[in-house]
Amino acid sequence: TMLMFFIPQIFNFILSVPQLFHMLPCPRHRLPRLHPTEDKLVMSTVKFKQSDLGKLGRMFLFVLPKLGLTKITVDDEHITMTNLTILNVILRVMGDTHEQTLTTYLLLLQVFCSMVAFLIRYQLVHLFYDEYK
Repeated sequence: TMLMFFIPQIFNFILSVPQLFHMLPCPRHRLPRLHPTEDKLVMSTVKFKQSDLGKLGRMFLFVLPKLGLTKITVDDEHITMTNLTILNVILRVMGDTHEQTLTTYLLLLQVFCSMVAFLIRYQLVHLFYDEYK
């Protein structure tokens, strides 16, 4: 039941797998960038050629934008894709935001997932232990 409290972290790992295992290009820094004039964080990106991808990479390149988990732009011969992190997904949904606001969103997500984990845990206890029936 402890794993239920790590739902955002597990989601972030699963989302990051294509880049971490080099199915898609993985830059050195995947955290959001700071736009200095606006003092807001923007999604970080990676630029690559489609010819550099294998079959699995092309599949992820097709599926992830359909799920709304990444944004892809194509120019002459390069593809620019947002990095696969939970921070970039939040920025994609909420838009460019200040670092403190992004932290608040992430903390609210963690609290919500923890509440769901408690709800699931205390509702399922009746299925496994006779003394709670």
